[in-house]
Amino acid sequence: MANLTPNKEPNSFSFSDFPEDVQLCILSFLSPSELSSFASTSKPFVSLCRNDAKLWFALCDRRWGSKTQIRKWGNGKITYKQLYKALNEFENLIGFWHRSGHRKIAGLNSPPPPLAFFEWGSSFITGSRVSPSKSATYGVVRAPFLWISIMPNGAPVSFLDPECRFELFDDLVKSGELGLLENELVPVNVSFMGKNHVVVEENLSFAYSNSNSNSLEGRQIGISSVSSSGNLRGDEYGVVEDLIGAKSGSPGSLLMSEIYQYFANRTSPGGDRASRKQRKREKGRQGRKKLEPEHFVKIDNCSPTPSRPLQGLWKGICDDMNLDFYLVTYDDIGGIACRRVGDSSQPFSDYSPVFWTSNTTFIESPFCPEEEYIYDSRMHLRPLASADPVHGQSSWMENEVVSRILDINSSYDLVIPNLAGASANPQQVEGRIWQYRDGTFGFGFLRNNYIIDLKHIAQNGCILDIMELCSD
Repeated sequence: MANLTPNKEPNSFSFSDFPEDVQLCILSFLSPSELSSFASTSKPFVSLCRNDAKLWFALCDRRWGSKTQIRKWGNGKITYKQLYKALNEFENLIGFWHRSGHRKIAGLNSPPPPLAFFEWGSSFITGSRVSPSKSATYGVVRAPFLWISIMPNGAPVSFLDPECRFELFDDLVKSGELGLLENELVPVNVSFMGKNHVVVEENLSFAYSNSNSNSLEGRQIGISSVSSSGNLRGDEYGVVEDLIGAKSGSPGSLLMSEIYQYFANRTSPGGDRASRKQRKREKGRQGRKKLEPEHFVKIDNCSPTPSRPLQGLWKGICDDMNLDFYLVTYDDIGGIACRRVGDSSQPFSDYSPVFWTSNTTFIESPFCPEEEYIYDSRMHLRPLASADPVHGQSSWMENEVVSRILDINSSYDLVIPNLAGASANPQQVEGRIWQYRDGTFGFGFLRNNYIIDLKHIAQNGCILDIMELCSD
């Protein structure tokens, strides 16, 4: 039998005793702030925490690998430490945002839809304007208008298409051609003002180079910055800066690059032709009206939860047989309000609730005959089954199995306070929510003979029932 030291247990190991691959695997579960604390305990651990190919790749892949292609960002030429910081900033964009204000965008005949949706691409983030179709179906029109990515030097870059004509950003990245960027897209800055407010404004300092190469690698196309304030947690921001180091592409280096490129083009063969092309391009940009900044406010809590089953963004056919978007929110004391997601230029569109209630106690099944009559005597507003193959008649019957009922009030006594008192019938401002077995719900008021059934706009991070732009 082997001798045992009284104060030491047999088969005890320290972290240093594990193979490096095991150490890196364990460290990949830590946050940057935890890595910083760990690195301060030993000099060998500092180099371990700076292992880019293994540790920082694992950190990126574990957090975003199922959402985007980690190796494709920056054409695969940036470090994973840089990528971690950039994706950590970009991640807050993912989801639904509401455009604030109703200014018209230059080149458009009408204000853009108020709802925007940001989602992961293969090596970029796409922002799309989302609007209901006008074909009396549950179709949703998604029009990509904003593209955000990272250049091989680690600098963020963003482009906007004011008319939402450009969709194949992935094809652009694969081909490396920038002709369409020069002719159709506008360079922009995407800046965070806190975690829930984003401003998109034209990047007037943007400049295309006169390089003979058309590839993304061979051209210095300018920098569009995304502010890091309000997006990284305070403890992580400093740690990531320390571990990653200063980001390339500073304004000074960009200015020197442009000055050098200018004189190089003036003295190199073909330089005059390239300079004329650049001046023509700049003249075209100057002749175009500057884009007004767009402000977006994030819509938190876009999906229902067990404790808040009605919460989130929904869509429904309203009484004029058009599709509308609705936002249902819970307040701090448990009340519920539902508003249409509309353009703020329309009266009462942003602040008047469609329905509200301060009492969220549901009536559970079985229901009394009176409640059954209130439900059975109303028709459901819905698209024709032949025009809406996604939601056929068979699914309707299953969806309409009511699991519980909630009393609500209409919005008119809030928007027009004297209306409720002037009414001879107080039931005119009362209504019901009928929650169905599949988790969706419908609502209607006692003064009406119909029910507006609400369906999900998006599920599991994907927009449902997408229609092509040309079909709207």
